[in-house]
Amino acid sequence: MITRDPAPLADFEEHRLRMFAIAYRMLGSAAEAEDTVQDAWLRWSSAGREDVEHPGAWLAKAVTRLCLNRLTSARARREEYAGPWLPEPVLTGDGALGPLESAEQRDGVSIALLVLLERLTPVERAVYVLREAFAYGHREIAVLLGLTESHCRQLYRRAAVKVETGRAETGRAETGRAGAGGAGSLSRRRFEPDRAQWQNLVETFLTAAREGDLARLESMLSADVRYVADGGGIVSAARRPILGREKVARFLVGALRKYGAGLPISLAEVNAEPALLFGGAVVLQVEFEDGLVRGVRSMANPEKLEFLQRQLSHSLGLSGRSW
Repeated sequence: MITRDPAPLADFEEHRLRMFAIAYRMLGSAAEAEDTVQDAWLRWSSAGREDVEHPGAWLAKAVTRLCLNRLTSARARREEYAGPWLPEPVLTGDGALGPLESAEQRDGVSIALLVLLERLTPVERAVYVLREAFAYGHREIAVLLGLTESHCRQLYRRAAVKVETGRAETGRAETGRAGAGGAGSLSRRRFEPDRAQWQNLVETFLTAAREGDLARLESMLSADVRYVADGGGIVSAARRPILGREKVARFLVGALRKYGAGLPISLAEVNAEPALLFGGAVVLQVEFEDGLVRGVRSMANPEKLEFLQRQLSHSLGLSGRSW
């Protein structure tokens, strides 16, 4: 009887979560991250591993380079995407994207930051993600990417400037941090409510929207509030961002009346931030700043919700509370 050596699979499984976490941050897509991890397994299972001293480093290198290949074609697809493009939402209460204990770690998987990372070239994104999210040194990154250390430093600085410029353009530029990246590139909002505060705020927000109380709803929105929806041309969704307190309030009231009636609504942790799930068919993230709603993101493309729906079948997310 022929038996397979279990060691390759054991080594691979030990690093699966980290590989998925790298790939998701690189690609903004859970489905593509899963495919990338599978491709890495095919390479690992057929590779000569006699000279592999550190399987984790070998697999991180394989995943990163596979992501670079995918990003080139992904950019072309996203230029033809119907309406605004948002990353695929992922439930993070179960550790699907790795440890998210600090504010910087949570910001590193936020939908807002993943959107900003779309501004980077593939190799800039690789350097930035490995440095900021996983605290790789520039020398380690150089080995993974086959670049010089000085080039990696230049790429990182360039990427950090692009991210901070994006934050400034969306009103999110704040005092930076001194951390792994050393450039303060993962800044946080001036006001980040804890989960209990967020739940109270969003209950008030949701009640006002459901009841059509425009005055109350507008009082909760910042003057420059921004609503962005991703329907992918598959489901009905706003094709352009909606800007301004009055326009966003009226749109939300109308949308909830038309599409939200009868759908169960629950609270869950999505990309390290609380979100509302409308029957598993729509994910709505409400972003607060200084006690007001600064942004609303609606993710309704059913193709982008398949991973989250699989997660929901095994978990209730953050609280499982329904309204």
